[in-house]
Amino acid sequence: MLTLDREQTTALDYSVVNTSIQETFTAIDKFEWQAIDELCLMRDNHYYSDGGHKSFEAYCESELTKHGGYRRVRDLLSAKKVVDTLPEELRVKITKPSQTRSLLKLVKTPDKLHEAVAIASQEKPFPTAADFAKAVQQVAPTAKRAAKSENPKTQLCNSVTVSSLSHPRYGESGVIEADAPNNYQQIVTFSDGERLLINNADLTGLNDTIVSFSAERTYPKEYTEAIAQIKEQHKLELERLEQELRIGLQAEVSARAEEQVIEQIQSLQNLYKQQREQSIQLQERLDEMEGLRKLETENQQLKQRIQELEHAVEERPVQQWGNTMTQQVTRALNKQVKQALEKTIDLRSLAIEPPKENAQECLRLMGMALKNLASAMNNTQALEAAALILGSEPTPTAIAYRAEQLEMLPQAVNDIRQVLAKPGCTWQDYWAVAQEYEVIKQDYWAELTIQETELITALQNASSQVDIIGIGSIVAHADPYRTLYVERGEVVEDLGEELVVAWDCWKEQSKKTDRYFRDELRFCQPQ
Repeated sequence: MLTLDREQTTALDYSVVNTSIQETFTAIDKFEWQAIDELCLMRDNHYYSDGGHKSFEAYCESELTKHGGYRRVRDLLSAKKVVDTLPEELRVKITKPSQTRSLLKLVKTPDKLHEAVAIASQEKPFPTAADFAKAVQQVAPTAKRAAKSENPKTQLCNSVTVSSLSHPRYGESGVIEADAPNNYQQIVTFSDGERLLINNADLTGLNDTIVSFSAERTYPKEYTEAIAQIKEQHKLELERLEQELRIGLQAEVSARAEEQVIEQIQSLQNLYKQQREQSIQLQERLDEMEGLRKLETENQQLKQRIQELEHAVEERPVQQWGNTMTQQVTRALNKQVKQALEKTIDLRSLAIEPPKENAQECLRLMGMALKNLASAMNNTQALEAAALILGSEPTPTAIAYRAEQLEMLPQAVNDIRQVLAKPGCTWQDYWAVAQEYEVIKQDYWAELTIQETELITALQNASSQVDIIGIGSIVAHADPYRTLYVERGEVVEDLGEELVVAWDCWKEQSKKTDRYFRDELRFCQPQ
């Protein structure tokens, strides 16, 4: 279905516009038949009573007023009665409900109905309403009516035309062959033999007027007073019902608003609680990082002191320490440095039994501290301890790369848990986030709970069982606003990113196939 721009219509190809027009009219007719089936479902199962309607007619007059009300519904249901009476090979000749008006009077004689449809189908493959009316006249000709009686109460017109746009017979002409039943309506007979009671305001005649002289009905005084009292009571009842309806609507709106406010308050409370927990965790990490920073500062001070001592020895290699006290102080200082170094190197034991809280973050920071200490002191033992804690090769490059990976670990665990917590999470949602952290999958997998890992496994198994549209698949268009949404097609060729589909509704047309992306198609549901 095309949306035409006045300035671009000249650039459109004829075949494209013609195809779109054919599809649009086909969709209109199909939806009209679908509306008939839905009306039958509403009537036969008494669903209208669930909406507070006492009868099917009351439902039509209340809910379907803008679509023609019960008059149009009655015509549509009559059309279904005609189609159901026909055999399968003749049903396809009737493409729209409006074509069945002239055939309705033959429903009680199925043989004549079949004959009329067959006669109309001989000249055209898809007859019009006029063709069916002509065939009905041949099968069951209308007897000539008696001469018009002289009735001084009605002025008859030879021909009238329906002028109301809302009337289903708009633009059609007919003849008044009977007296007016009242002072505001006329009985009009159309060319197909159907007689309808139509308001004078909806008709135009030879003189653009329809005049009725039927006298208005009068009642006795006591009847008039009773009728007036009933009208007054009816008016008061309507006002009372309107007031109750208004109060009920206001109460419902207030209740909904209160529910929304409660939901928003609950959501804000949950958000505040979550932010408070995150703030506590962030403060703990800051305290840990501050302690590690102090440790690194002390190591730098020790390193600087060692360098100063080494520099002093190089400047005076032959100098002897004459003072015994100085030698004792030097030995004590060297002993303290050695003990501090041994304590630092013993951090390798953390790799065997890591801390219980924030284990990965603590080990990463300690591993980096050992790596910096090993680089500064050129100490192989410290480098091996850093590699053991971080789980990498004992080289500066490998340790630095491993530390960068572990920096992503908290963010990876947080992102994956947020995806898993969403309602209706799928494997594609999880994989869109997890593939960014695939290099540290083992690390964040160890941080997840058993329930979370089981959920990921279940999502992966469910994803592997989803059918993929391929060659031979029976499909329909995925866009509900496209005409092909209700049509059936078969995938005949796979072009990689695109698929070639042969549509059943295009078999009689020059263009039988078209190309689509996979996400534009869906599996066709059996009718």
